[in-house]
Amino acid sequence: MENDSAFVAPEGVYSVTEEYKPLPLPVHPTPSALPQYPTRLSTITVRFPASKQGGIGAQGLAQLLGATKDFKRDKTAKEDGVSLSSSDTPEDVMGSPDPSNAGVTESTAVTSQDTPNMFSHPSISGKKKNASRPKNNIRTTSSTFITRLQSAEGLTKLLSSKQGDATFMFYNSGKAFHWIEVGSKSKDPLTRISFTAFPTCHDVNTHTASADRLDVIIGFSTGDLIWFDPISSRYGRLNKQGAITTAACTAVRWVPSSPTLFLVSHADGTIIVYDKEREDGQFTASMPTTPPRPLRPGYSPPPTQDLEVEWDPLTSIYVTAPPWHPMTSGGTTPGPAKGDKDKAVKNPVSHWRVSQRSVVDFVFSPDTKYVAAISEDGCLRVIDPFAEQLVDCYSAYFGALTCVAWSPDGRFILTGGQDDLLTIFAPLEQRVVARCQGHSSFVSAVAFDDLRCDGRNYRFGSVGEDNKLILWDFSSGVLHRPKLATHHARFSMASTVSLAFRKGTGSALHLPGASVIGFDTSAPPRYHPAPSRNEVSVVQPVLVKQLECDILTALSFLPRALLTATKAGLVRLWVRPLAMKGRHMKHGHRGLSISDIKDVIV
Repeated sequence: MENDSAFVAPEGVYSVTEEYKPLPLPVHPTPSALPQYPTRLSTITVRFPASKQGGIGAQGLAQLLGATKDFKRDKTAKEDGVSLSSSDTPEDVMGSPDPSNAGVTESTAVTSQDTPNMFSHPSISGKKKNASRPKNNIRTTSSTFITRLQSAEGLTKLLSSKQGDATFMFYNSGKAFHWIEVGSKSKDPLTRISFTAFPTCHDVNTHTASADRLDVIIGFSTGDLIWFDPISSRYGRLNKQGAITTAACTAVRWVPSSPTLFLVSHADGTIIVYDKEREDGQFTASMPTTPPRPLRPGYSPPPTQDLEVEWDPLTSIYVTAPPWHPMTSGGTTPGPAKGDKDKAVKNPVSHWRVSQRSVVDFVFSPDTKYVAAISEDGCLRVIDPFAEQLVDCYSAYFGALTCVAWSPDGRFILTGGQDDLLTIFAPLEQRVVARCQGHSSFVSAVAFDDLRCDGRNYRFGSVGEDNKLILWDFSSGVLHRPKLATHHARFSMASTVSLAFRKGTGSALHLPGASVIGFDTSAPPRYHPAPSRNEVSVVQPVLVKQLECDILTALSFLPRALLTATKAGLVRLWVRPLAMKGRHMKHGHRGLSISDIKDVIV
C-alpha cells in the first residue's frame, strides 16, 4: 500500500487522486537570476443555488471534499466515477444544508455576529455603502502588469449551471496565478493569469464569498496588490508602482468579518492595513532608531527627547498613523473635516513596523482578537490589532521562523522554523508547551486538521524542505515532564502575564510568579527567551511520508482531503479515509466551526 501516491495513517489510507502540474517555465539564459517564490495554497467552498427544476445532478469528487448538500437515504451514492462503500450512508459523508447560509458553506462562514471590525467607525457621509466590485475587466485590459489570461471554455455558462457546493483552490506558480475547481473532471484551470511580477501570496474573503462573487487579494514581489474577482473577471490595483511600499509582499489576510479591510506583511518588516475601497494616498512611514545597546529580556528603552524615536522590536511595534487614520481626528469625529483634502480617507489605513527583518507570515486568532506574526529574526509576536500594540514576543530555539498556524480553539500557536522543529506555544499561559522532532531540514508549512481537533486532542500536519509530509497528534494530558523541568519552569520572571491580564485579572492572579514581591504586573516585560531543549516536552510524529518531488512548500486540510504543493507548483490532492471515528462523526465532514469546538470542549 505504501508508495509515492499513498500512505497509511492511523485512521486509514490516504491516496493521491488528483495532480495539478505547472506549465514548463520558459528557458532563460541565466536561470539563477530568476527568483522562485514558493507555491501558496488557499481554498474555499461556495454553495451554488439549486436549479428551479430541482434534482441532485452530478456530485463528483468536489461534493466529497466539502459538501453539505442533503441526500436521500435510498439514493445510490455513485456519481462521476466516485463510489461510497455500502456501509457508508450519505449522511456519514455529507452534512445537512443550512438554508439561511446560501452563499458559503458552514466551514467557511463567519460564526460570530458580535466580532468587531478593525478600526470600525461611522463613514464620513454617515451612510452605509454596499461593498463595491473591481472596476477593470481583466479580459480587455491594456495593463502591462497583466501579460496573459487563459480561461476555461464557456466559463460563464459553466459557473451558471453549477448546483450545490463547489470547492475552489487558488495557488501561485512562477509568474502565474491559478484558479481551479477541486474534484472537477477537467484538470485545466478555470482561469490562469500571467503577470510581469511574481505573485507571492493571496487570500480569499470568506465573509463576502458567494455564488456570484469572490474577493481575492494577490500580493506580488514588487509590493503591488491586485483585488481580483474571478467570477466576474474584474480586478483593481492597489499600491501601484510602490505608492506605499516597494518591499515584496510576504503574506496577506482579510480581516475576519470585514468586507473591505485586509492586512499585508512585507519583506521590510512591516504589516500594513489596507481598505480595498480606498485609493492610494501620499504616505511616508516614520523610521525609528533602535537602541544601540544589546537587547535583553525585559528591556524597555527610556524616554527620549530627540526627534528620532528609539524603538525596541522585542517589546513593541512602531505604528505610523496617516492623517486619515480613524484615531487621529481628535477622538469624537472619526473622519476628517469637510473640505480637508489632505485628510481624505485613503490607503494605508495604518502602518506597523513589526521587525527589522522580513515578516514571513501571520494569522488571525479564531476569535479575531489577536494576530500571530513570525519573522526572520526568529520571533513569534502576538499583536492586538485593534489597540495596535504588541502583546507578547517569543524567541525561536534557533534561526528564523518559517510558518505559523493557530489551533481552531485558539489555545495554541504552532510554528515551524529553520531549527527543523515545530514548536507549540500556549499564548494564554505564556509558555512553550512542546517541541516536535521529525524533520531533518527547514519546515515549510504547518496546518491544523479541524476535523481531528476537539479541545483535548489535536491533529496537525507539516511539510519541509526534506520532502517529508508528517502528521502529528498532540494531547496535553500525555506529555511527559522533562527531566530538568520543575513545577514552575515555564513561568519565569522574564515571562509576561500581559495576555492573561487581557483575558481577565482573575486568571492572571493565579499564574505562578504573579504574586512575587517586587513583580510589576502593571507593565510586565513582553519578551520571552526560548527555553532550553531539556526544559520542554517532545512530541514524536505519528506518520512520516517521504515524497519524491521538489521542495514541499504548502499544506492544507479539507474536510475530505489533504492538499500538498511543491515550490515548482506541483499540487497533489490526497483523499483521506471515509471512516471517521469518535465524536467527529456527529459533525459530519463539513469541518468544525468555532461554535462546534466550544460544544465538545470539556
